[in-house]
Amino acid sequence: MNATDRTPADLLGSALAADPGRPLVTFYDDATGERVELSVATFANWVAKTANLLQDELSVEPGDRVALLLPAHWQTAVWLLACASVGVVADVSGDARAADVVVSGPDRLEEARACSGVRIAMALRPLGGRFPQAPEGFTDYAVEVPGQGDRFVPYAPVDPEGPALIVAGREFSGAEVVERARAEATALGLTGPGSRILSALPYDTWDGLNAGLYGPLTTGGSVVLCRHTEQAGEGVLDKRVESERVTTIARGTAGR
Repeated sequence: MNATDRTPADLLGSALAADPGRPLVTFYDDATGERVELSVATFANWVAKTANLLQDELSVEPGDRVALLLPAHWQTAVWLLACASVGVVADVSGDARAADVVVSGPDRLEEARACSGVRIAMALRPLGGRFPQAPEGFTDYAVEVPGQGDRFVPYAPVDPEGPALIVAGREFSGAEVVERARAEATALGLTGPGSRILSALPYDTWDGLNAGLYGPLTTGGSVVLCRHTEQAGEGVLDKRVESERVTTIARGTAGR
């Protein structure tokens, strides 16, 4: 939100300084009925805890690769910003075999087993709940993250020009993520603070990531992130647009 912000982590820091109490991510899962609203402060707290887990417990270093085998979800957004905070590469739906760490939802655990490094499992249950029993060979994120520190300081400054994100086979530096999100904000209908975008796009394309996280963060706006909208009843999304005071709806292009 400041002209000097060069990485996604910088954007979150500026949002936290400007208005920590405003909504940032509101998440709906129409398969479970879940609704979660995270303010900037709450979201930043999750990011700090996850970044501390990465840096201190998992001993990742800038340039290491974290494969995120996760859907569009509020916890995925947390992981993306945690990776940016540490300076590691978030490889969205990336090859687990090439990753130093893999983070998997419950439906991609077999794919994640190809990682020879650390394996983190995400139950993706309402309120960040844990697995009844952690999958064999995995650490349960929901068990490990609560005990992490609420503030994060990287051991080394994050290089804005270093690799930060891989999505749909394209690599971006942190600076490129910020610059592209800024450049495309108007086209998304994000005109500044108070803009609120509804996105049901998956996170495996740039369009999905930009509408569902980076664009709102860049402009001081917020996102209503929706999953399993095909299971929503008739008229549910129209009512959601009204009740959540949505100002724009994401329209994506596959593969971008």
